Amino acid sequence: MGAELVINAASHETRIALIENGTIAELYIERSREKGIVGNIYKGRVIRVLPGMQAAFVDIGLEKAAFLYVADVFDAIEEYESLLYAGSKKDDEPSEEQDGNDRPEFRPLHPIEDLLQEGQELLVQISKEPLGTKGARITSHISLPGRHLVYMPTVDHIGISRRIEDEFERERLREIVGRLKKPGSGYIVRTVSEGKSEEDLIADMQYLTTLWDEISKRQAKAAVPSLLHSDLDVVQKVVRDIVTEQVDKIVVDSQVDYDRIVNFISTFASKMKYTIELYEEEEPIFDHYGLEVEISRALGRKVWLKSGGYIIIEQTEALSAVDVNTGRFVGKHNLEDTILKTNLEAVKEIAYQLRLRNIGGIIIIDFIDMEKEVNREKVYGALEEALKADKSKTNILKISELGLVEMTRKRVRENISRMMCEPCSYCEGRGYIKSKITVCHEIFRELRREMLDVRGTKATVTVHPQVADLLYDEERRGLEELEKKFKKRITVRAKPGFHQEQFEITIN
Repeated sequence: MGAELVINAASHETRIALIENGTIAELYIERSREKGIVGNIYKGRVIRVLPGMQAAFVDIGLEKAAFLYVADVFDAIEEYESLLYAGSKKDDEPSEEQDGNDRPEFRPLHPIEDLLQEGQELLVQISKEPLGTKGARITSHISLPGRHLVYMPTVDHIGISRRIEDEFERERLREIVGRLKKPGSGYIVRTVSEGKSEEDLIADMQYLTTLWDEISKRQAKAAVPSLLHSDLDVVQKVVRDIVTEQVDKIVVDSQVDYDRIVNFISTFASKMKYTIELYEEEEPIFDHYGLEVEISRALGRKVWLKSGGYIIIEQTEALSAVDVNTGRFVGKHNLEDTILKTNLEAVKEIAYQLRLRNIGGIIIIDFIDMEKEVNREKVYGALEEALKADKSKTNILKISELGLVEMTRKRVRENISRMMCEPCSYCEGRGYIKSKITVCHEIFRELRREMLDVRGTKATVTVHPQVADLLYDEERRGLEELEKKFKKRITVRAKPGFHQEQFEITIN
């Protein structure tokens, strides 16, 4: 069964769900007021060099100064470049979120204070979104992702995706790219390039080199700081990176985005077989596919397993912890078999939740203690296998005698909880509640359902005062669109006693 891409596009928010085997596997959210900036290229100025951290802060025009580590500083001398990839055989494709910003690790030839000075102008690219209190992570190793290739104009290197396993195919692609690329530049050959013709790769190269030439021209004239190049929006980026032979259907509820996707695919993936459908039903598209329940489930601490066991997911600033429990499951034979079955069932759910919630950084999994070494090996092997479908890079250590697994997962963008929730004012920041923006968007969806099913000329929405302020101000456009669509007047009433997540809708 092929995968589907379901796109819910509204003026205030775009949500994209990747559905595999009938279940949501990945969720992407972009709000008009909080657009992602990974991949954007800026002309910036160094405002502070920190020798003790071997890093610098660069003003690129954002609210917080961006962080540049010494390993991400481009030095034009040949010795630096030769060291960058000396002896490296890492043929790795960047994850779909990273868009080519992974680099082989190396020790810089010079300390940061010899490479950068305060006031120096730099061309940099966002490699990680601002996370929590941290500013954006940037690199001067520019990478421009295309459909089949990632172009690296500052690095002389050819990388082949690890997911392309056939050695003959790897050599074929390496030979084509090596023969066609410009001296001093490099490419990473993406997984979707497997089996593609030389003409497909040439078309990608021409597009990417033209794009780089345009960025270079803008750099010469631009002020500091300034944005030189914006990456694709979330719809085009997901279509570019995710729509492969495994995704055979795209469903979108916006005519504008439908036309953009058709044009994008006809330009960059014209030979790909796919079905694209414009969803025109009155029922909201995520309700139709049953995705709202899964999204709400992804915000909870406790996730139940089919057998009756459950896992608890706790996220902190430093790491995420996952605890496995037998719960109501008592087994049929003996305790060791019960524990093994619960742990194996938890493995699949954990891999699924890490991908769906986009949990990254250090992750500690506390499996139920197993006495037999063979059982520990089974659970470890099952976890390795379950994580193979995850495009984000993971590193797993063996299960300890305490039943703990230490692992890391590449983190580039905020996870769902941090994106959709905010620190709870009711518990002094020890937990999370849905943010006021998320509540507003839930109200819009509920109004759509209510006004579709209930007759009347006026709708009254009773909400928490701070949510009311947001609906009257920044989110007013959403209400106006609903009033126009359903020809009903919507009145917002603030009630101080309401919880921030609580609201009532009355239609008469």
